[in-house]
Order: sequence, then C-alpha cells, then structure tokens
Amino acid sequence: MHISDVTATLLVNRGISEPEEAYKFLSPSISDLHDPFQMADMKSAVASIMRAIERKEKILIYGDYDVDGTTSTVILKKALSLIGADVSYYIPERLKDGYGLREDAMDMAKREGYSLIISVDTGIRAHAVVEHARSLGLDIIITDHHLPSEELPRANAVLNPKRPDCSYPNKNLAGVGVAFKLVQALLDETAQERLVESFIKIAAIGTIADIVPLVGENRIIAKHGLKGLMRPNNFGLRALIEVAGLTGRPISCLDVGFRIGPRINAVGRMAGASAAVNLFDAPDPETALRMAIEMNDQNAARQEVEADILARVLEEIERNPEISSSHVVVIAGEGWHRGVIGIVASRVVERLYRPTIILSIEDGLGHGSGRSIEAFHLLDGLTVCSDLFERFGGHSHAAGMVIRADRVDELRRRLNEYARGVLTDEDLIPILETEYRLPLKLATLDRIAEIAQLEPFGPGNPQPIFETHDAQVVAAPRVLKDKHLKLRVMQDNRWIDCLWWGEGERAGDIFPGDRVSLAFTLSENTYNNVTQPQITLRDLKISG
Repeated sequence: MHISDVTATLLVNRGISEPEEAYKFLSPSISDLHDPFQMADMKSAVASIMRAIERKEKILIYGDYDVDGTTSTVILKKALSLIGADVSYYIPERLKDGYGLREDAMDMAKREGYSLIISVDTGIRAHAVVEHARSLGLDIIITDHHLPSEELPRANAVLNPKRPDCSYPNKNLAGVGVAFKLVQALLDETAQERLVESFIKIAAIGTIADIVPLVGENRIIAKHGLKGLMRPNNFGLRALIEVAGLTGRPISCLDVGFRIGPRINAVGRMAGASAAVNLFDAPDPETALRMAIEMNDQNAARQEVEADILARVLEEIERNPEISSSHVVVIAGEGWHRGVIGIVASRVVERLYRPTIILSIEDGLGHGSGRSIEAFHLLDGLTVCSDLFERFGGHSHAAGMVIRADRVDELRRRLNEYARGVLTDEDLIPILETEYRLPLKLATLDRIAEIAQLEPFGPGNPQPIFETHDAQVVAAPRVLKDKHLKLRVMQDNRWIDCLWWGEGERAGDIFPGDRVSLAFTLSENTYNNVTQPQITLRDLKISG
C-alpha cells in the first residue's frame, strides 16, 4: 500500500490486515453506508411516517437533552420538514422532568392535536408510557440505541440495532446514528438520496460526543461529517463553530468533544435543550450568532459550577484519606447542581482511578451520577444494592440513581464490599498502552501526515501512543500558564520539543542531562509561520 511500517503496524493493531480492508478504512466512502432498510422495523417506521404526511397529521419528535438527543432531534426535524411533514419537537428539562418518555407529555401531545410521536435516543424501555400513548390513540415510533429489556415496547415500530432480532450490521450506532438511518430511509423513499450527505455533519457531532466506537459506519459518519464542518451552510452551525474558536481550520474529534459538544450539552445541563435545537433553525447569521453566544455563556456558567463542586469534592477527599484508598468513591453534597455532577464524577475518576458516585442532596433525596474504570461494571454493582434506590439505571461505566439521603452511607459500605470482591489491587492501577516503539528521528512531519490518515480517532480507533527510550533532557523544563510543562529532549543527535498538559508541577523533578523514557502522541506546532514536529507527552519516566 506504499505506507510505512509504522502505519501498517497501527492498522494491524486495529484488526485490519488485508489491503482492501485497509483502503476502506483509510478512505471511507458515503457509498459504503449500509442499507437502512436492513434495520428491523424500518419499513414499518417509514410507512407510518409517510401515512401521517399524506393525511396531514401532526408529528412530534420526542428528544433527549444531551448532545446525542439534541442532534437526533435536529436532523430528524429537518428531514421531516423537507419531505412535507407538519412536525414539531419536545425535549424534557433535565432538572424538572428527568430522563425519558413521560405520560404527561403524551397527554400534552394528544391535547395539541399530534397523531404520531417519534422518540429519538430514548424510549426503548418505556413500556408503560407507550401503552399510555396507545390508549390515547397515538401512534408511536421508538428510535434508540440503548440496551432493550427482554420485551420491546408495543410501538408501531422500534428502531434499535441492539434488538436481538435485528440483523443490522452496525450494533454500535449512537442515538443520532439511528435517527440518521431513519433520515436516510425517508430520503430513499422520496427519491432524495442525494441529500443524505447534508445531514452527516450534525450526525457526526452527536456520534463523536456520545463516545461510540468510531469504526465501520460510525467512522464514515465521523470522517465525512468532520470534513463537512469546515464549510457549514447552516447559520446556527456556523455560529456555533465561530464561538467555539474553530472557524477556518480543520475540526477534529477533540474539538467536537471539548468545544462543540460541551456548548450544546451545557444548555441541557443548565437550562433547557430546546435552545440548542432552535439554534439550528436560526433564520439569519445575526440571530444565530446571538443564540450561539448565549449558549457560550451557559457553557461558561457550567464550567464555573463544575469547578466549584469539584473543589468541594477534592477538599472532602483531602480531609478524609480513607476515600482515596477505598475501592469506590461515594461523595454527597447538599444542593449541588445536578446538571454537572456526572462531569465531576469523571474528573474524580481521572484523578483517583476509582469508580466514583457524586450525589446532590435535595429535600432528603440524593440524585446521583456515577462513572467507572475499565475493570468495574458499575451497573452490576448498583444492581447488587438495588433495594437501596428509589430508581437507578445506566451502563457498565456510567449510571444515574436516586436514593434517600439516609441510605447513602449504607450504599457506600455495600458498594465497597462488593467492589473488594471483584477488583484486584492491579485493577486500581491505571495502565497506558503504547502501540509502537518509535525513535525520535522518525517523528517527522511526513510521518505525522501519514498517521493522520487514521483519523478521526476515538473509541475503537484510539489516537496512537508511541514510546521511546534513552532520550536525554537538554534544557530545563518550562512551566506554561502555571500548569503545563514544556521541555526539549534529544536522541541520536535529533532534538524535539515536548508538551505535557497539566503537569507543570513535575518541573522540579526533571533536570537537564536526565535520561528519560517517554510515552507520547505526535503533533505539530506552528510558530512564526514555521511548522515543526512536536510530541505531546502522556507519561515520562526518568531512567535509573
């Protein structure tokens, strides 16, 4: 394939060993998207929608308040409007309404004259709500990607590749991926297949933000979507990219995960996600920019609240050393903002490498969010303590719960007792896996450009981490912005600059002349219009 041994090794590491497979991976085509009608119930879903349009019935999209649910709502609303539907949407408010389909929302839809409800990114376990909708005479289509229970809701159609009876090839679609497949089917049905690509940009945002494996069809969506974000036509999307500081340059998965996604998410966390959907319907650039700035302000407010709660959590950990040595961290605080405690739990996991649950106590109830480490199935742990909860649910590494405040101590005790039985000491030590031992002389701009063909990086296709040994520090480390570390190393008469995010406190441990082993990713640095290779450190060990 005329690629280097480095790139060939990275491909084989990802299970790609045949040239044809490698070509498809490096140059994924929109034409390689699967036929949407391979998904169980897709024909029924399309028939129900087309029937509603023919009868001029009102259609309501029922969304979710995170990035996945918001982007799902946006693309399905635009597609339905395009093919002539009378469509609107409803997204519950996180703090007031909670997650998922609700019976009172079905009552509201009936009163307002809707005939067909389409859920996006939610509903796969909403059996009672679906039965209530049916009793009101409403048709309902479920589109979701979460794990179903043994029985499916008795909806007109249930689109979910994780259905046991669904033969659709991609089982790892995000919620927006399932909505995108419905859009693709509707455009096929109405002979407008050429427009599929115009929906892929927003689908990519939700797909990347939901942290699904970026392989197969998800890779096609992400790669072409990111490319499309360089030239957005939608006023709202253009404004969002502008306030995120990404105008005029290639947009990466990191940009979506840390700049675009959080601004959409912040609206759902701090207020109501409807503002994010409305942004994509902005009638002109000025209105769009004003709305995007408001979202930016919400994100800044979210960051302040998050930082405050994290500081309180870290103070509690500092006061109580037993927390750091426990197997599962459970910390509760009075009146903490429920919209950000999941992010705070993630931050604690990053610092302590322990499964973590953060709870906000309000009126005697603890509303909690948990995050976990690779070796600990969080939902299994919560299930062992199920009698303590008012309600709970989630996945292997993320979960939510409601528990009476007087049961939190018992939850901490029992969850740690369970964790001690399933986790070893080694499970609580973070491991950084590298892919290739790369001499620094091979860290060139050409090599960086070649490896960039593997982008976008994410779950299932991680950014390659390299290692090298017997390099020498050639200048005293510098601390940037009081928290980042920059140093220069040399190996075989080749020097290169290293940047280590957030590790400024290590400056006092590293001296010129030290021999070091490095784990790093490759990057570029442009200064005074000169671009040089740079390595971003993930870890450093001083030899001897």
